[in-house]
Amino acid sequence: MYFVKPYMLPLLLTALILSGCSSSEKTGLKLGEEATIESSSFSFSPPDFEHLAEYKLSPGDVLDVLFQIQTWQPELVYRISLGDTVSVKFPDIAELDQTQKVLPDGTIAMPYIGTIKVYGKTASEVAEELKQAYRGVLNSPSLYVSVPEYLSQIREMKEDLHTSARGLSRLVTIRPDGYVTFPMVGDVFVAAKSIPEIKNTINKQYQNISTSLHVDLFLEKHAGSKIYIMGEVESPGAYDITKPTSVIQAIALAKGHNRDAQLDEVYVIRRKGKQMIATRVNAEQTFSMAGNGSLFFLMPDDIVYIPSTPLSDAAYLSQQVADVLMFRGWGLNFSWQLRRAPIDED
Repeated sequence: MYFVKPYMLPLLLTALILSGCSSSEKTGLKLGEEATIESSSFSFSPPDFEHLAEYKLSPGDVLDVLFQIQTWQPELVYRISLGDTVSVKFPDIAELDQTQKVLPDGTIAMPYIGTIKVYGKTASEVAEELKQAYRGVLNSPSLYVSVPEYLSQIREMKEDLHTSARGLSRLVTIRPDGYVTFPMVGDVFVAAKSIPEIKNTINKQYQNISTSLHVDLFLEKHAGSKIYIMGEVESPGAYDITKPTSVIQAIALAKGHNRDAQLDEVYVIRRKGKQMIATRVNAEQTFSMAGNGSLFFLMPDDIVYIPSTPLSDAAYLSQQVADVLMFRGWGLNFSWQLRRAPIDED
């Protein structure tokens, strides 16, 4: 393992191309003969790599946020929220009575003692704290606290949602920084997380506001899972995929290989944490149907390069790989590990 400097990339990729031996069996199947083709991928791929792992969100994805506001369900313990109205009554000293909306900082202001935090507390908890505070002002303070107007934020949001074209749902787009802004909760980092993970996180925060508030999340539109195919194919470029795709399928997506394609030295590059790991795949064995090939499966963001000869276009390859890495925001300062795929062993 070592860290790659930009000026070292052409030499490194030249070594990558030279790392494989070009050998394949040219014989195919006899007429009517059947052969089983095995599946393989990188050693750190999920065991069931033929099916996409749980989808991880990325910038550009659009989420449909469906709000369920169940205000008819009883709350065992109601905790004061922002925007609620809190009433404090003194039976013996009416001039101290106060009825105030909870401020954005979660407080109300009381005579003689100043501000007191009420957000997230029950009415009885606030009453007990006020009694303790007023013991320094009154001989034996007597008071009670009520919440005549509550769930005001939820009612306002419900009214706003009902007047919108989408009803009780909202479309939100994941920003380039990986954050999404949710009503009453604010910015939440969602990139590289699954929808169930985000749903669980968001609902915990909404439950702190009110147990009557719940959201469901749906993927309305995804920015796209892509693989990048370069080299000796008819149409190199980025291709959208909806599931793990084999190298053979990738070549088909790129409208087939050119006459000069070196199919026994196809290179697949995949990111693993802060590493870019490359492996050589012998696609010619799979095409030959000789029984010793394997369908090597790709995953989103894999880079596939099909050279024309073992020694060709190392500098050109390095530039294309660098362009893709920079486009995806990966940078060049990653350690690399070069290895052969298991299908290269004779």
